[in-house]
Amino acid sequence: MNFHAFPDEVDGKYCLVECLVPVGAGAPPNHHAGETEGFFVLDGQVGFMIDGTETLARKGDFIPIPDGAVHAFQAVGDAPARLLILNSPGNMHEAFFTGIGTVLPNGQTDLPAPSEPNIPAVLQKAEAVGMTILPPA
Repeated sequence: MNFHAFPDEVDGKYCLVECLVPVGAGAPPNHHAGETEGFFVLDGQVGFMIDGTETLARKGDFIPIPDGAVHAFQAVGDAPARLLILNSPGNMHEAFFTGIGTVLPNGQTDLPAPSEPNIPAVLQKAEAVGMTILPPA
């Protein structure tokens, strides 16, 4: 993830993140009251589920997530997806993503090797910031 804007840089209005999503990866079903979210697909294809409705998004598509809606996404196809993710006001998402990630050294442009997420730590951080991650169906 590459943070383009943190809420404290834009008068607390939003958080803007660019995200590279490997095929098969994404976010499990989740919801978060008080944070509106939108995804703009820069490259690749992404399958979204929003309140039980499935949508396939391609380069150039914008997918809005209503405040509190249960949603999930996964990169599909034969190449990673690249997304811009806008969260408003964004404080919850900034705390979540910075709390579970590792900052890359200045100047590093290559992604580190993928690793398995620490699921208990992710769930704990989500709960701490007010997100609900739902169990797999």
